[in-house]
Amino acid sequence: MESPPDSSWCATTMSLITPPPTASETPTPTPTPTPVTPVLGGFTPLHGHDEDDVSWATGFNTRHRSIAKLASINTRANADHLLPLLSPVAQSAQASPERAYFPGGPKSLAGIAIRSFCLGITLASSTIAMVSILVFTSSPLWRAPFFIGALATFHFLEFWTTAKYNTPVANTGSFLLTANWPAYAIAHTAATLECLVTKLLFPNRNWAPLYSGQIIMLLGFILVFVGQFVRSAAMSQAGQSFNHTIQQRKKDSHTLVTSGIYSFLRHPAYFGFFYWSIGTQMVLGNPICFIGYAVVLWRFFSSRVKHEEALLVRFFGEEYINYKNRVGTMIPFVGT
Repeated sequence: MESPPDSSWCATTMSLITPPPTASETPTPTPTPTPVTPVLGGFTPLHGHDEDDVSWATGFNTRHRSIAKLASINTRANADHLLPLLSPVAQSAQASPERAYFPGGPKSLAGIAIRSFCLGITLASSTIAMVSILVFTSSPLWRAPFFIGALATFHFLEFWTTAKYNTPVANTGSFLLTANWPAYAIAHTAATLECLVTKLLFPNRNWAPLYSGQIIMLLGFILVFVGQFVRSAAMSQAGQSFNHTIQQRKKDSHTLVTSGIYSFLRHPAYFGFFYWSIGTQMVLGNPICFIGYAVVLWRFFSSRVKHEEALLVRFFGEEYINYKNRVGTMIPFVGT
């Protein structure tokens, strides 16, 4: 019994036997309609992709999602970029390092400008008043505007020296206008009032012993100018190692300065302010405030130097101990 013929052979034989279709019998292919992708989120639909790439359940394909996400990120970035143009509230929402220089910030340029302007006006006004009193009258009241002018000069130089030689820490507080508030303001107000009261009520009264008033006043002038020079020179020479506040940690920029003015004065900035202050009271002819300034400042610097030097020994060790033993403060019984 013969085996049935092979099916593949049969198919080949039939294809050879079947005549080809005529032109009239050739079927016309039906064009496949192009699917219309819905427009979502305002994005232009992408064409030319296989249907397999499209998830018709959600109406998105993978690339649609990626583009939508990128567009969303870009929209938020543009919105953030436009915030400063919208409102002051929107501006405050953006935190940036430059905020410190805006009004109200610790380095406010507006605050620095107005303080400098006021100090300049104060210095000019006090100078005009002092010269006018000296030229047109014989009144000793010229001493009060001298004191006010000396104060304006001191506070301006505090900021200027810091800004020039220790720029990173310069701010509105570097003027020291509100340092040790309110005791500092009370002290200077008391000194001005004592001068005005004694010179108005007792214009011819000599408060200096043995008629040494002129010598004391001249010595006071010397102390004011020397004290101011020494303090400003100490701040400029120390540079970034000087700060108006005691530093609890040693920074990389901190170095032990032992040359120049520091070679014969330990804490020369304190020396300068101490003698500047009592010098102003000698010029004013204030016996009460002279004693008060001397006592208060001596106690202040005695305590401050003790605390600061404990930190300096921790920072610099034996090097500072040797420097301390070698150089004095020139303020009686301070730092001994």
